[in-house]
Amino acid sequence: MLFAHRLTQGRLVTRYKRFFADVELDTGATVVSHCPNPGKMLGLVRPGTPALLTKISDPTKKLRWRLEALREGDTWVGVNTQWPNQLIGDLIRDQQVPELRGYASQRPEVRYGHNSRIDWLLQEHALQAEAWVEIKNVHYSRVPGLAEFPDSVTERGAKHLMELIGRVEAGARAVVVFCVQRDDVFRFDVARDLDLVFGQAYSAAREAGVEFLAHAFRVTPDGITHSHKLEIKG
Repeated sequence: MLFAHRLTQGRLVTRYKRFFADVELDTGATVVSHCPNPGKMLGLVRPGTPALLTKISDPTKKLRWRLEALREGDTWVGVNTQWPNQLIGDLIRDQQVPELRGYASQRPEVRYGHNSRIDWLLQEHALQAEAWVEIKNVHYSRVPGLAEFPDSVTERGAKHLMELIGRVEAGARAVVVFCVQRDDVFRFDVARDLDLVFGQAYSAAREAGVEFLAHAFRVTPDGITHSHKLEIKG
């Protein structure tokens, strides 16, 4: 996925009210940017952290900038939670996820369960049952080479896992794909110490037959490209 224009670089001044971030551009000007990430973004929001932004040309938008990535060490880490559905959706469409190949129909945002929406519903496979695919954005890494999710309590995430157990019990496939917006990690695990309830839901889902995958992406000022599949720890 290429960006329409090369991203603008600067340094984070502060992130506040969850969805706002002040960034000092390399030109010296400080701008207010939209931060499209509701999470804590642990490990990334230190003042002075290098940042990448998109300049917004839409006149209906109040903010003229959007935060896309922050740098940790030598790696750009994507923070825009609007990208993962498209990134994983494109991989599935292009038959780049072996576990999800062969489906003729790919539908986004299908309602199911108790007021939930699945990110992708895959149907019309010659041999496999329909697949309900949930995408989770991942940025967090506190151990070199290891990606973790979540970085804070996510009641919504636990709810989704329980909903997916219901899909499996109904005879369908249920698949969670962790979209890791950094390419310096090669293993994935659930951060049970940061959200015990999600950890319990994850264990219950695995026991019930929900499938879990994790894919890493390389983020650059020019775009986001698929890098590699991660090993999921037991």
